[in-house]
Amino acid sequence: MTTKRIGLVALCAAIAIAAWLQFSPKPQPVIIEEEIAFDSTAIEKSKEIFLYGINVTGLNIVEGKVSRNQTLATILSPFNVPYQIIDEIAKKSKEVFDVRGIATNKKFTVLTPSDSVQARFFIYEPNPSEYVVFDLDSLDIYKAEKPVEYIQKEVGGTILKNSNLSTEMLKQEVGYDVIDQFADLYGWSVDFGALQAGDEFKVVYDVKMIDGEVIGMGDIKSAYFQHRGEEFHAIPFEQNGEVNFFDQDGNSLKKAFLRDPLKYSRISSRYSKRRFHPVQKRYKAHLGTDYAAPTGTEIRAVGDGTVTDAKYTSANGNYVKIKHNGTYTTQYLHMSKIGKGIKPGTRVKQGQVIGYVGSTGLATGPHLCFRFWKFGKQEDWLREKLPPSEPISQENKIAFESTKSIVLKTLATIQTGQESKLLAKSPEKTSTSGE
Repeated sequence: MTTKRIGLVALCAAIAIAAWLQFSPKPQPVIIEEEIAFDSTAIEKSKEIFLYGINVTGLNIVEGKVSRNQTLATILSPFNVPYQIIDEIAKKSKEVFDVRGIATNKKFTVLTPSDSVQARFFIYEPNPSEYVVFDLDSLDIYKAEKPVEYIQKEVGGTILKNSNLSTEMLKQEVGYDVIDQFADLYGWSVDFGALQAGDEFKVVYDVKMIDGEVIGMGDIKSAYFQHRGEEFHAIPFEQNGEVNFFDQDGNSLKKAFLRDPLKYSRISSRYSKRRFHPVQKRYKAHLGTDYAAPTGTEIRAVGDGTVTDAKYTSANGNYVKIKHNGTYTTQYLHMSKIGKGIKPGTRVKQGQVIGYVGSTGLATGPHLCFRFWKFGKQEDWLREKLPPSEPISQENKIAFESTKSIVLKTLATIQTGQESKLLAKSPEKTSTSGE
């Protein structure tokens, strides 16, 4: 075979191979199908609906509010609940909830099967956080609480001329509970009766919510107050198993006593060696501090201690006397009534309600006369300097500094309204570049 012919054969072979490679079927990727087992029970459960802890899947839900003069019987009768069952469940429920307490405008819910008009459950809400379930089949009655959600809120403000802390906080929808906590927190550091325009406050606290609605205020998480140019921080820290508030230097803000025995009150008369008595019409010593407040206002023990007296006399009216330790004793006069369970020998805690404001004894109007003894001698409560609780210990200082750093950063981001005023007053910078 000549060389020319061999080359022609090789060329033809190459063309044939190329054609085969181009048009032959290409190998496909191998797909391995995996059989997946579906849990039909889980799918069905995911479709179930729960309300008040009850599986209401397939049930009709009827909601309403109690009308005036409505009773359990008049609510349930339209749902074909026999009177015998209504009567039986009313008698049985007394230990859990007396149905005579069903009140106007309170929410109720009735659950009925989709194929029947006879109610299976009746749920009554006596308040936003609780509900009572009446199982009309088993005649079981029980009370439960709705889950509470806590939302953190941060508020700052400035005391205006002729205003006060309470007014400015209320403007920002801060509740009285938080205002009172704030006042107790700084009670021994700041004279809230002598605030100045320009004093600033910041507070971080919890708001209690149920079903998306605010039902109350929680505890203060941290706080700040600037009074007459001096700064007071409140930094929470747990020491010896108890969370207390400390200042920036690690000194405790807590004292042995609360600053005031009443919430939301004003001082109407101070300690005096010579005061004109409004009832006896003569000058005499008034060795106490009077707090004006409406009748029925709760009176709090300013510190832990033991009740030594809880009785009535013609001058003091209803009163309670508490011995706190070998140094201090306090007395609370003119109560409308003494608190439940308060009697000689009773141990009380700081902040515990021991009675209610009144005008019994030698009093012209509702108020509390608060008296304070130190080593057996009556002293001016408002001038007393009490030692703070234990400061941050040496072994806790590093941990406290870490907590402080986080708290101060949070407080620094809260505006008080002063920032915008300062920016408005600051002069504009002028260019010195000659342009």
